[in-house]
Amino acid sequence: MTHQIALVTGASRGLGRNMALHLAKRGVRIIGTYRSSSAEADAVRHEIEALGGSAVMLALDVTDTRSFAAFASKVAETLKADFNRGRFDFLINNAGNGLFANFAEATEEQFESLMATHLRGPIFLTQKLLALIEDGGRILNVSSGFVRFTLPGYSLYASAKAALEVLTRFMAVELGARRIRVNAIAPGAIATDFGGGAVRDNEGINESVAQGIALGRVGQPDDVGRAVAAILSDDMGWANGTTFDISGGQLL
Repeated sequence: MTHQIALVTGASRGLGRNMALHLAKRGVRIIGTYRSSSAEADAVRHEIEALGGSAVMLALDVTDTRSFAAFASKVAETLKADFNRGRFDFLINNAGNGLFANFAEATEEQFESLMATHLRGPIFLTQKLLALIEDGGRILNVSSGFVRFTLPGYSLYASAKAALEVLTRFMAVELGARRIRVNAIAPGAIATDFGGGAVRDNEGINESVAQGIALGRVGQPDDVGRAVAAILSDDMGWANGTTFDISGGQLL
């Protein structure tokens, strides 16, 4: 039996970790990336192996485009050595950083950081990996609910994610000849370490945000991980070029 393989950037923590775990529960093999903490990455690998799955964790800084060619070569080596495959099935452009900056005080350095992480990185990493993605495979870009609703301090972050959503549609059209489906997800408020973990750790903030969500609570990582596993499944094989809102109905 040939197992599907997913490459998940930023898989050592937060939503990326949860996505990797839920995919592994469905029998998908994982190539995960981490930026700096090999210990966190190893912990995720052990969790996946405990589920009966298989995972390899590779170092990657998505802001360093000069490293992408060597990373793609490493992925090719990993596919052959660890999975006896030449290509993988799913690419999830998840790695990201949260940055609070009111528009009037936002700096070019902050702008560059967000665009390098959330737009330039996914564009040029995906380019380098295209030859390794199976025809009929899937690409999933991680956007944000901030593209649809607003909260002061996230204008630059939301602008980068809005560009990623537009990119998703163009990728879907241009990769259609290879039957590669390209979609995005837009999570709402999730109880993770994003933004310093405020939604997760501050009870007052958690309750305040929950009041604006139709289902009456903030999201949990499992809400997103399960959705990603479902979107990448064959059941959602006809979805293409769209962004899935995964917010529980936030600020409708």
